[in-house]
Amino acid sequence: MAHKKSHEHANHERWLVSYADFITLLFAFFVVMFASSQTDHAKVKQVSESVQKAFSQNQVSAMVNAILGGTVDEKGPGNAMMHGPGGEKPLKPGPNPTPVQEQDLLPSLQILTKQLAPEIASGKISLSMQARGLVISFRQAALFPSGQTEITPGSFDSVGKVAEAILRIPNQVRLEGHTDSVPIHNARFRSNWDLSAARSIALLELLVGRFHVPDSRLSIGGYADNDPEADNSTEEGRARNRRVDIVILNSFGMRDEPERPKTASAAPPPPAQPPVSASVGAGTP
Repeated sequence: MAHKKSHEHANHERWLVSYADFITLLFAFFVVMFASSQTDHAKVKQVSESVQKAFSQNQVSAMVNAILGGTVDEKGPGNAMMHGPGGEKPLKPGPNPTPVQEQDLLPSLQILTKQLAPEIASGKISLSMQARGLVISFRQAALFPSGQTEITPGSFDSVGKVAEAILRIPNQVRLEGHTDSVPIHNARFRSNWDLSAARSIALLELLVGRFHVPDSRLSIGGYADNDPEADNSTEEGRARNRRVDIVILNSFGMRDEPERPKTASAAPPPPAQPPVSASVGAGTP
């Protein structure tokens, strides 16, 4: 018996299924986008205010320090405790008294500006507040004859006023000698290096011997002609470059200074005792 083939009709609307799926997904996408755009603005504002408050009260920095290395005085719980602030070895204050900060040197600057007004007006001395501290700059002519290292007695009064300011505060002091660029070579000084260092030493000896500034608070430096204030091509510029600077160092200027033992404040020398007369008894040879 012959079988007849049954012919199935092709479904030409199957694309509608894929289209419907696509439309459904697109609808879901826009619903999600719409929902995410409708964020609770009140909650956003609350979070923003909380973050600003945390930063203003330094709570974030305190938390970071606690995690990374703890506070200055105790170990922190973080993995940087061996190296960060307050790690395995808490920071200890050094043996020196706390140096006065730059802003606290301003009273000394104001006092010296008044006391040294004649010398400043004549150009023999200049004062300035620099990053490393208070700088009192003595022109060579104010302290030394040309090419010499003996300080003239006429300058003792000016140096004494600076010494009083030094004794009022605990800061370290550096004495820096400078020359112009004209080479020097004689029986005493082989170069400007020798001359600049010798003048620093002469000023140090005056501060210690006459004005009783503790030598443990002083250091010297000789710069020769390597730190000019003015152009060495003119006589006026060379005169400005021949100077000795007394630098009262602040904490920034003290960074490269070695640690020194704590010293007592300088005290004036005891008054001279009258000679003791001894009676000579009988039988004394």
